[in-house]
Amino acid sequence: MRRPTVALTSAIHPVGEQILRAGGCELRVAPDPKPETLLATCADADAVIVRALLPPDLIDRSPRLLAAVRHGAGVDLIPVDRATALGVCVGFVPGVNSNAVAEFVVAQMLAAARNVQRMDQVLHADGWSRARAISDSASELGGKTLGVVGVGSIGTRLADIAHHGFRMRVLGFRRDRTKLPPFVAHAELDRLFTEADYVVLACPLTPDTRGLASAALLARMRPTAWLLNVSRGAVVDEPALVEALAARRIAGAVLDVFATQPLAEDHPLRALPNAILTPHTAGLSAESVRAMSESAATDTLRILRGERPQHLFNADVWPRFLERRRALGWPAEGATK
Repeated sequence: MRRPTVALTSAIHPVGEQILRAGGCELRVAPDPKPETLLATCADADAVIVRALLPPDLIDRSPRLLAAVRHGAGVDLIPVDRATALGVCVGFVPGVNSNAVAEFVVAQMLAAARNVQRMDQVLHADGWSRARAISDSASELGGKTLGVVGVGSIGTRLADIAHHGFRMRVLGFRRDRTKLPPFVAHAELDRLFTEADYVVLACPLTPDTRGLASAALLARMRPTAWLLNVSRGAVVDEPALVEALAARRIAGAVLDVFATQPLAEDHPLRALPNAILTPHTAGLSAESVRAMSESAATDTLRILRGERPQHLFNADVWPRFLERRRALGWPAEGATK
């Protein structure tokens, strides 16, 4: 039997590549994330490790595909329903980058509280004395209120740092309030947006969370409050946020994700001085990328061997997956050992 081919929508950490090669796989890295490029790269692949949005018809046009494994926690880059219908496993690596995202949020809250970005700009442009004067309006995180929408692995780690490290009051919103840690007080969204000095969106994108940060909820925020989004761009009503920032109805926003990515050059958010923008990198660090690559590669090999992966998002696919695998001529004991 031929060596299995694993497509990569973009390069992963060398440790992950080494695991796949040691497992007998041939690697194929897409040169760019364009839909036509990804379709060509995955056309005869046995698995794909996903770091870019897959075209909605990629599963149908990849007849040998057994696995689409997300290099991260969110599976919105993968057409999950179609994969499940055709017997393709959807893997993911939940929780691996939780610390990286939480530390990113804390860094941004500290920078906002101490006016770091503005102070740097003024120091470069206008000198020491004018920059130093900005410190008069600086504040501390201690005693402030953090509101976390989506208290999963990321939200829990963030709440832990905020409460135990900075003595912040933490409000949290999640569907199952019984799973909130003891140092997080449950709050419905109206109350959370009203009382929080920092509102952090860390929830998955679902039909229920799309547009969650609406004009109505943004209007409840204090004029000194900040919105930080490390979830998905579509969780925020972007036009409503642009309006709130432009009118200075809230102090500012830190946005790592956007409704359409990359962010367009003429997007109005780019012109707002109180919008801090980063290119979807909150979860990326040397440590997290290595861990995500290792986990994604290991689960990819498990699936190719016909073994249940450690993290299977579409768990009900398993019987159809085994049928697809047999139909493609894979042996009972896989070819990657």
